[in-house]
Amino acid sequence: MARQRYHLGTAFLLLVLALFLMGCPKRTPTVTLVAATPAPGPPAPAVALWTPPPPPVAPAEPVAPTEVVTPVAQTAPAPPPPPIPVAPPPPREFTALDELKDVHFDFDKYDIRPAAAEILDANAAWMKANPGYLILVEGHCDERGTNEYNLALGERRAKATLTYLLSRGLDANRFTLVSYGKERPVCTEQNPACWTQNRRAHFLVKGQ
Repeated sequence: MARQRYHLGTAFLLLVLALFLMGCPKRTPTVTLVAATPAPGPPAPAVALWTPPPPPVAPAEPVAPTEVVTPVAQTAPAPPPPPIPVAPPPPREFTALDELKDVHFDFDKYDIRPAAAEILDANAAWMKANPGYLILVEGHCDERGTNEYNLALGERRAKATLTYLLSRGLDANRFTLVSYGKERPVCTEQNPACWTQNRRAHFLVKGQ
């Protein structure tokens, strides 16, 4: 009887032990690696890091100041100032000479006709032979037409006469022009013959 109880008690212990082993979870063993700490030794000598010095920089050469040259425009030399005009002497200072003949014109014309050209050639010869005289050339018209129109026509007749004389080599500085239009007729009759006498260029002179 005692042996039977012994076996039952032993079986019970084995059963409890088996249940205990089955209920406990399996644990994986953990291995922790611990680095070995080196033994302290003498400190390592300091290593100097050498950096090569920068290459020497050559001093900058002084830059000469740049001279700014302004181009000078190629211009022609300034013309000399014009001469101061000299007022011609008034007509009253001139006088008539028989050596200088009048020339006549067609109605409403100022062309130099062949007969007038012969007279002007003779007048030019006298003027060249007598360079000490100033010449006044008067332009005249007949009574037909307005005063304004005849003044302009008389001026054109005086200019045409002067142009012809200058073409013969005379100096323009010796001449003065004036137009009287129809104000100074040499003939006052109202007929074609009288009008022809009034359409003229007349010459006066003055000693220099």
